[in-house]
Amino acid sequence: MNFEKMTKSLVQGINQGNFIAVENGNSLLDPEHILLGLLEEEGLFKKILNKAGIPIELLRERLVELIAKKPKVSGADQIYLSNQSNHLLMRAEKLAQSMKDEYVSVEHVLLSALEGSDPLKSLLVEMGLTKEVLLDALKSIRGGKRVTTENPEDTYNVLEKYGTDLVELARENRLDPVIGRDEEIRRTIRILSRKTKNNPVLIGEPGVGKTAIAEGLAQRIVRGDVPDSMKDKTIFSLDIGALMAGAKYRGEFEERLKAVLDEVKNSDGQILLFIDELHNIVGAGKTEGSMDAGNMLKPLLARGELNAIGATTLGEYQKYIEKDAALERRFQPVMVLEPSVEDTITILRGLKERYEIFHGVSITDSALIEAAVLSNRYISDRFLPDKAIDLVDEACALIKTEMESMPQEMDEISRKIMTKEIELEALKKETDEKSGLRRNILEEERDELKEEFDKLNKQWLSEKDAVSSISELKLQIEDVQNQIEAAQRDYDLQRVAELSYGVLPQLKKNLEEARSQSEAGDYELLREEVTEEEIAGVVSRWTGIPLDKLMETERKKLLALEETLSKEVIGQEEAVKRVAEAIIRSRAGVKDPRKPVGSFLFLGPTGVGKTELARSVARQLFDSEKNMIRIDMSEYMEKHSVARMIGAPPGYVGYEEGGQLTEAVRRQPYSVILFDEIEKAHGDVFNVLLQVLDDGHITDSKGRTVDFKNTIIIMTSNIGSQRLLRSMEEGSGLTEEIKAQVLSELHNYFKPEFLNRLDEMVVYNPLTKEDMKAIIDLMLADLKKRLLEQDIEVTISDRAKNFIIEESYDVRYGARPMKRYIQRNVETLYGMAIIRGDVSPGDRTLIDYKDSLVVEKVA
Repeated sequence: MNFEKMTKSLVQGINQGNFIAVENGNSLLDPEHILLGLLEEEGLFKKILNKAGIPIELLRERLVELIAKKPKVSGADQIYLSNQSNHLLMRAEKLAQSMKDEYVSVEHVLLSALEGSDPLKSLLVEMGLTKEVLLDALKSIRGGKRVTTENPEDTYNVLEKYGTDLVELARENRLDPVIGRDEEIRRTIRILSRKTKNNPVLIGEPGVGKTAIAEGLAQRIVRGDVPDSMKDKTIFSLDIGALMAGAKYRGEFEERLKAVLDEVKNSDGQILLFIDELHNIVGAGKTEGSMDAGNMLKPLLARGELNAIGATTLGEYQKYIEKDAALERRFQPVMVLEPSVEDTITILRGLKERYEIFHGVSITDSALIEAAVLSNRYISDRFLPDKAIDLVDEACALIKTEMESMPQEMDEISRKIMTKEIELEALKKETDEKSGLRRNILEEERDELKEEFDKLNKQWLSEKDAVSSISELKLQIEDVQNQIEAAQRDYDLQRVAELSYGVLPQLKKNLEEARSQSEAGDYELLREEVTEEEIAGVVSRWTGIPLDKLMETERKKLLALEETLSKEVIGQEEAVKRVAEAIIRSRAGVKDPRKPVGSFLFLGPTGVGKTELARSVARQLFDSEKNMIRIDMSEYMEKHSVARMIGAPPGYVGYEEGGQLTEAVRRQPYSVILFDEIEKAHGDVFNVLLQVLDDGHITDSKGRTVDFKNTIIIMTSNIGSQRLLRSMEEGSGLTEEIKAQVLSELHNYFKPEFLNRLDEMVVYNPLTKEDMKAIIDLMLADLKKRLLEQDIEVTISDRAKNFIIEESYDVRYGARPMKRYIQRNVETLYGMAIIRGDVSPGDRTLIDYKDSLVVEKVA
């Protein structure tokens, strides 16, 4: 026997048979070993037997029984081919030659076994495998193909192996319904009906529904809602990845693809090939000296021997397909645009039942509307309807997991019971009277908790059963509707009448009754309804933007926001009021949804609290300053520094990193953005900010739209600060005339189109000594907090406060000199006292002034 002329699967089967013979202590390799070895391998042998309707597991058992009866030889390490096996393989070789096959394959061995006269033939016939049955199975698998390679399986039923029959899936109702897109489907049908260049390519952004159009066409073919010329056609979705996977050697990929194309060609136009991600065929499988998939498709497309439907994004189409003019002209583009919010709501209503049945929940119509509206408003880097469908899916999954998990109340009781039992176990070893009393109390508490748990558990199971029965009835109704559609296609009118007027009305009646009972029952532990609140919660988790229903605590927090900010930023009532009002407008949902929450320009001398207000807003809204994005505009003084903000252009260093501003906002879409000392930036930087202030978005260097609609933009500037300081020194204070002069100076510096886009321009007041008294408490609060961690209490006398203010106050520099003074004098005093041991944990201390600042212990 020439093993080089055998297929790989046959050689692997013989080797496996060899192992079986060794394991069983047989010295000869018999046909039973070879057949059992072939059964152990996944591949063509099993496919043939399945197609012939042979019970594989029963055959395996009978082969094992036959092998067990064979004589065993102890210590047999050399296995020889038996005469029967030799004859089996010789006959198989002759059969291969008679069938004009170049290699001996597993089917030849099966045919050879049926021509023999040993017990193996009797076993196969007993199982129902005759020569006629085997040849029929081979014909359906091989078709008219011959074995010309070591891996002939790669060319058998290739479309089943490397593709998915969409029409079959539609027939089995395994595809989601396709709502809308009628115009695109009609255009696709028109192109497919052409004589030449009858290959549509669906072009659109990711998630707009390109694949859904191919699925919609498959559903129309099943319903018969297509021209007569297309009624018997089928659509195969080609998986390029599966086609390339495992193709290690040169020519293997081309061989597989050629087998696919031949099968499509031999179908006489009955198979439409759907190629998702069409751009992948350009260069796919190309190695040195070989063709890529695109070039193999061109001749067939040009001659009209291949009907293909492609799908790709606009960017990929321009990048890969348009460059290859010969390939591009063979396809007819069908533009698939993003649906509107109204169309998306219609699509979601069509899909609603599928998601309800899958998750076992019910979805309110308001939740579907909210999903379309919120996804369109807040998720800007993805497209409808995909992002809205994802929202609904995740919200359903949230309710489903809640329903399947133990309710929080029960979980808490369960943990309490466990704690009591652990304590009881520990007290068992104690014999004193006190421990005995404690045990009795614990046992009573545990029994009460167990009783409460059992009561809740009973209620939970009852609620679960009610919800499950509704889901089960929905599933049954869908199944009956599918059966009605199948019966209509087969013109089985009796079955249609039986299901439509007998089974279906009864199921619907049962569902209505179950729903009525469910609505009458007061669900305390389970919620099975997906509402707009769940949708808003999912959007909040995805984006970090608070869209959930306002809780009472947050309402109070927002109403008190101005007062809270005023306590942290002293002496700047107007600035605080403007920012607080903008946040309230945004959170109440009355602001212009296309613009940022608020855009402010704060003017004033250094150290008056311009930056501090931005920090305070971040602390109040997010409980952390981490959501404040600080851009120091002194770093953007050069013309080319604009690239740092939105990202370097393609081909330049830093292109992959993205922009400092755009990347920060993409990661934290709900944040406070502080542009510090805006006047120091180059004029071109303001041009970038114009779009942000007006439209609430900006396009970065990679072409991605970054959304600023949920940001608070604060800019600070020192323009006009000299006028403000002069007025303070002269004692006139901040008059309307001084404000007008400062704003006039501002208009001379910035372009009108920039200033006109700002919501508010606020002139900060220079700090007075009265303001400093409140500020000193804020500054010392930080020190008090740090020392309290060491259990040291700090108070300060009015004398000490007045002394610090007198020593550090300078109207030109605001509060910063006082901060430095406290750091240099007060903090140093405490540091020395702690190191010397004068102040230790548990002490109460007083900062006082006696000719100089001192720290004293207070009794």
